[in-house]
Amino acid sequence: MSLDTFPAGPMDTDALMKGDRVATPMYEDPAIFDAEMEKIFGRVWVWVGHVSEVPGKGNFKLSWVGTQPVIISRDRKDEVHVFVNRCRHRAATVCEVKKGKTSSFQCPYHGWGYGLDGSLRAIPYTDGYSTDFDKQNYGLKKLKVGIFEGMIFASFNMDVEPLEDFLGNAKPWIRLFMKQGGGFPVKTLGEHQFKVPMNWKIQLENTTDAYHFPIVHKSFLQSLDGEANETFSFMDDDDGYVEDLGNGHSVMVMMPELVDLDQDPDAPIPERFKELAETLRADYDEAQVKRIVRAVGGCGFNLNLFPNVACSLSFFRVLRPVSVHETEIRHIALGMQGGPEAANQMRLRLHEHFQGPMGFGSPDDAEVWERVQRGSAGAGDVDVMVNRGLGLEKTSENGLPVGDISAETGMRSAYKMWKKVMDQ
Repeated sequence: MSLDTFPAGPMDTDALMKGDRVATPMYEDPAIFDAEMEKIFGRVWVWVGHVSEVPGKGNFKLSWVGTQPVIISRDRKDEVHVFVNRCRHRAATVCEVKKGKTSSFQCPYHGWGYGLDGSLRAIPYTDGYSTDFDKQNYGLKKLKVGIFEGMIFASFNMDVEPLEDFLGNAKPWIRLFMKQGGGFPVKTLGEHQFKVPMNWKIQLENTTDAYHFPIVHKSFLQSLDGEANETFSFMDDDDGYVEDLGNGHSVMVMMPELVDLDQDPDAPIPERFKELAETLRADYDEAQVKRIVRAVGGCGFNLNLFPNVACSLSFFRVLRPVSVHETEIRHIALGMQGGPEAANQMRLRLHEHFQGPMGFGSPDDAEVWERVQRGSAGAGDVDVMVNRGLGLEKTSENGLPVGDISAETGMRSAYKMWKKVMDQ
């Protein structure tokens, strides 16, 4: 298959997704990208934010569903809404502030005003409209909203399956991930945002790819003390694994001893956290200190939720498709709502160490993501391989594949869901 001849007629997903191989046009063809925005980002549940970003009545936050700009808003009844950031009159955005608090949204072009629930409330000079013009029919376009463990999802498809059914086998892992609140609710602290000249699916593959870690992140490993370096040397252990969770979701367990942060509460405090523990002892008993410190280090797994978010160790990684060759990445630091300031500060420092723009992780990741996209411009008839671990996998209690820590099981899971949705 060449880029010059695809697509011809209806999209042949069998020729694009071949089980253990992915055709190059998946990264390069604008027609495929447009179809993905319609069929995937236009029809399934998409992660848009966290409840801590809209904590009270009147709070709002800008977000995206694929290429479409949306507003997350909490109304006076404390209900969360998601609607398209586009005036129903002449299409201008009704909000350009990334987040804040307001009593309404107003179009800057002709002054149409909308409530926190997206309903049209006011129109200047109404005499210019006929008597049968009904404001109730011209509110901002709403999306269906679902919330699970504080994570806000939205869908343009009003008949989409229940959110909990879509999340399925991923739900227990989400609950485990939220334990890093250390007894406090999880909240967002801040984020790093950047764009990479790559197709969005390149990032979708990365979060459950342990195979690259000791190569791409060699400088990160060298920056750690001996104890931390041993913790992150999971490629040398036999206990890690990657599990297909269904519906395109997957989990990569790197440090099984840190999957459930409530287990083994008497584990020794790592050397790098001893100063933090001493600070916490001024206000908390020893059991609480150990629980908070253990949570600060994050979970021992990466959870990929199709199609656009990962719960990765201690942060949210959110991807946003911009075009066939460009993707925006948000790395959102997480902390403890009402928790000790010293613990939240440590979480930020750890976040900056790997995910920050001057960190040891994200810049290296972005470099190889860009090189994958650059390389895919050549030899369009050569497939991308996602076959590592195939034929060596076991079967989970849910009847789904489980591979070793280096297996590309998670990628195959995502592409299987990609094909299912695109064939509908």
